[in-house]
Amino acid sequence: MTMPHYFFHLYNDLTVSDDEGSDLPGIDAAREYAIKSIRGLICEDVHKGCVNLRHRIEVADASGELLLTITYAEVVEVRT
Repeated sequence: MTMPHYFFHLYNDLTVSDDEGSDLPGIDAAREYAIKSIRGLICEDVHKGCVNLRHRIEVADASGELLLTITYAEVVEVRT
């Protein structure tokens, strides 16, 4: 059985379209993949000294249909 193919388009200071995508078992796995990616990007941003919590990843299926939008703010808890 073939796994669904998902594309993870990044919208931060630049727009980066995912032209390759990834085969994952389902939408829950795609969500987790996006969350892990965002958390890694946030780590890089912290080292630069600035995190924009409005940045996001949009997940689309093989036909290009938008399935999920996940913002940086949704995947971290900010405490002061």
